[in-house]
Amino acid sequence: MIGFVSSTVFDCADADRLATFYEAVLGMTRVEDNPDWITIRTPPDGPALAFQRVEDYTPPRWPGQVVPQQVHLDIRVDSLDVAEKKVLALGAVSLDAGTDTFRVYLDPAGHPFCLVLD
Repeated sequence: MIGFVSSTVFDCADADRLATFYEAVLGMTRVEDNPDWITIRTPPDGPALAFQRVEDYTPPRWPGQVVPQQVHLDIRVDSLDVAEKKVLALGAVSLDAGTDTFRVYLDPAGHPFCLVLD
């Protein structure tokens, strides 16, 4: 095992509106609240849902893949460097994007995911 699912992230036009919806539906609590990124979770440290504001957001069309679903996993790790080596060995591709607290990759099928520091 390389890490734990930290959060499932939804792209959206209005992070506050979508987070408010899921807070009410799931009884989760807001633990991070920024204009472009909101995280909710069930305390104390359960899996989280995060909502990422995307400029010019186009909602998915289901069924079908004309506009695919826009969700990615954040995987919580103890060390970005150690986890990166492991996911690359398993077939992930680095997008050379992120910060000192997260890095972005594609899985072998091309889905994005992030490694994030615990």
